[in-house]
Amino acid sequence: MLLDKNAIEKIVSKIDEEKPLSGVISVIQQNHTVFNQAYGFANRSEKINNNIHTKFGMASGCKGFTAVAIAQLVEKGLLRFNSLLKEYVDIPNLDEAITIEHLLTHSSGVPDYFDEEVMKDYSELWLEKPMYTMKKPSDFMYFIKNRPMDFKPGSSFKYNNTGFIILGIVIEKITGISFTEYVQKNILEPCGMDSTGYFYMNRLPENTAYGYLEDEQGGWEANIYSIPIVGGPDGGAFTTVMDMTKFWKALIGNKLLSQEITKTMLTPQIHVEEEVFYGYGIWINKREDKILKYHLMGGDPGVSFRSSYYPELALEITVLSNKEYGGYVVTKAIEKYLGI
Repeated sequence: MLLDKNAIEKIVSKIDEEKPLSGVISVIQQNHTVFNQAYGFANRSEKINNNIHTKFGMASGCKGFTAVAIAQLVEKGLLRFNSLLKEYVDIPNLDEAITIEHLLTHSSGVPDYFDEEVMKDYSELWLEKPMYTMKKPSDFMYFIKNRPMDFKPGSSFKYNNTGFIILGIVIEKITGISFTEYVQKNILEPCGMDSTGYFYMNRLPENTAYGYLEDEQGGWEANIYSIPIVGGPDGGAFTTVMDMTKFWKALIGNKLLSQEITKTMLTPQIHVEEEVFYGYGIWINKREDKILKYHLMGGDPGVSFRSSYYPELALEITVLSNKEYGGYVVTKAIEKYLGI
């Protein structure tokens, strides 16, 4: 089914009228841009509008970058998916049976530094340890010291940020460079993702949107004190809709990894619920035993991100938002129109 621009515009306009959007929405099918539109403000104080080139926070959406980085090290023979974590790093109180694959599939059982089943407000973390001190993956180990495992490795799925932080530590240990430097040189630059990066909150580059949270009085405040000062292996990079198109093309087209390793990464590795699975750093939805979509998603204070690729339709839907609203509702509305 080929999408109609007017139909998509009508769907998005209705959502925007009910609850104003802030961000950029891109729909691309068969390498043709069907819809690409910006909404709201990148900077509310200065009334600077978002535009189609504006950079937005990805939150956990960039866990996919971390997974690609690990897969590249596997391809180079520097690591194995079934390698034991203890072969590379020593972190107290963690089960010695944890493998790299357990970390990639949220099945390791390591305690999460931000357990969404216990804490609702991510910004509460920084009352104990200031967000401006969180500059490298190892800084997050402070939050799990002396905490027991949640469950036996491989016995369950539980979405986990700490697992990806640890993967970042492994990458740094093997390569001898910082996690963000590795991703920049081996993923972003080869993809031509010139507008994507792990930017410091206190020196965001030009044309980057501040994330905004609505307060109890109906006003808006920037998220600069609500998330780590710089992103890392579990999330926090910034990107544009056009750069996400470059990422999907490179990943699906085996430009970042060999065909064999790409297939492994995009194969459902663990069952989450009903028709939802998880590969390596990528969410996967199946329908009638076929792959419906691969997607990356994330949410932080002031951030809503979702980027999906539908192989059967050669379709890509990316929604970047600098509010805690937009990614899910827009994607689901377009999927409903498509009957999927």
